[in-house]
Amino acid sequence: MLRFVLTGYIEKALSLAEYDKLEDGTFAGRIPPCKGVIAFAETLRECENELQSALEDWLLLGLKLGHSIPVIEDEYNLNQELAAV
Repeated sequence: MLRFVLTGYIEKALSLAEYDKLEDGTFAGRIPPCKGVIAFAETLRECENELQSALEDWLLLGLKLGHSIPVIEDEYNLNQELAAV
């Protein structure tokens, strides 16, 4: 079975996202295991899109700088996968 590690990581991380409707009617989203990945938008759908974009940027920068990336449920350990390449 072909496995896309980065895609799987992103999908799993997004499945852990938490969203709140703010007092002004806008939305905030975050992914608890991925510290600092947060997004705000007018609608929930826009917030989901912004959160995915923030996660992708956060991952690419973290990988480029050699930061340790949080492991998502033992199945998605980008630190291990990259070391094996």
